Amino acid sequence: MDRPHAPARRVTIIDVARHAQVSTTAVSKVLRNAYGVSPTMQAKVRQAISELGYRPNASARGMRGRTYTIGVMLPDIRNPFFAEILDGLTDRITGTDYQALLGPGCNGEDAEARVIHAMIDRGMDGMVLVAPISARAHLEQVATLVPTVVVGRHGHSHAYDTVADDDLTGAALIVDHLAGLGHRRIAHIEHRETSPDCLAEMPNAIRAEGYRQAMRAQGLGDVIDIASTSYTQEGGYLGARQLLARPVRPTAIFAGADIVAMGALDAIAEAGLTVPTDISVAGYDNTSFAAFRPISLTSVDQAGHEIGTNAARLLLDRIADRSRPTAQIKLSPTLVVRRTTAPPPG
Repeated sequence: MDRPHAPARRVTIIDVARHAQVSTTAVSKVLRNAYGVSPTMQAKVRQAISELGYRPNASARGMRGRTYTIGVMLPDIRNPFFAEILDGLTDRITGTDYQALLGPGCNGEDAEARVIHAMIDRGMDGMVLVAPISARAHLEQVATLVPTVVVGRHGHSHAYDTVADDDLTGAALIVDHLAGLGHRRIAHIEHRETSPDCLAEMPNAIRAEGYRQAMRAQGLGDVIDIASTSYTQEGGYLGARQLLARPVRPTAIFAGADIVAMGALDAIAEAGLTVPTDISVAGYDNTSFAAFRPISLTSVDQAGHEIGTNAARLLLDRIADRSRPTAQIKLSPTLVVRRTTAPPPG
């Protein structure tokens, strides 16, 4: 009977030093990008690393200081907008020693806490938390333990950096566009929120407030109509069904996110109505499928790639200098008009 193969021995820093005919100290300096290493030394060590297939031991690096890993928590990996944020983040860290590792928050506070604490326990150098629903006090505590950037949450923190879209302006862009087409009965599908922190800071709550403010500014305060469900495709479907069942149904629906608009379009088709002839629909996020020709969804572009790029930049700055003042970046949205919005039926 054949004897099982012994597992391959892990290549060590000593092996690299011998192969490159340099000291282990020199190899360590190259791995740390330390000051004072000559280009010739860099080339010799990098070539040896490549030829031997050397991989640094992350846990050992963590004991010495950094692990060169960044934890990224996304609330819903099925929402394509979050993939755009991740693309921007990974583009920014390309060419650095950092690697992003993903954890799903699953839109639950307990699930978020488990992911966040797992990242801390594994010695990640920093975290980017996308639209976390955790209480502000918990986020502040987390940020004292590890450099943290919070994406999507509004407000100011002395502990963590933030990147967000101007959701008030974004909501007004949609309401003003629909009102300009002649719509009066403009309804909104929001993500139901109850936490005081989330009502004050979460993008969905800010968009809903932006909708209300814009409707009043257009003289439409008496026809404000909101269906409270969730920022999911199912939430959009259920929200649209609620709105279509009104005694006087809306002529336009502002869905709080593109994925919500997808569900709304499904409910509208199920009801035997057409978009935009019978009812207009607008989304938010300008995700890739919004531009898909058969859908051609009018949507607010909040530059997900740029959000991710800024989040990565702030985190790398925070890792390099924990004592610097926190930064708050707010991006300006734009409206992309497509075929799902048109004047109301005559």
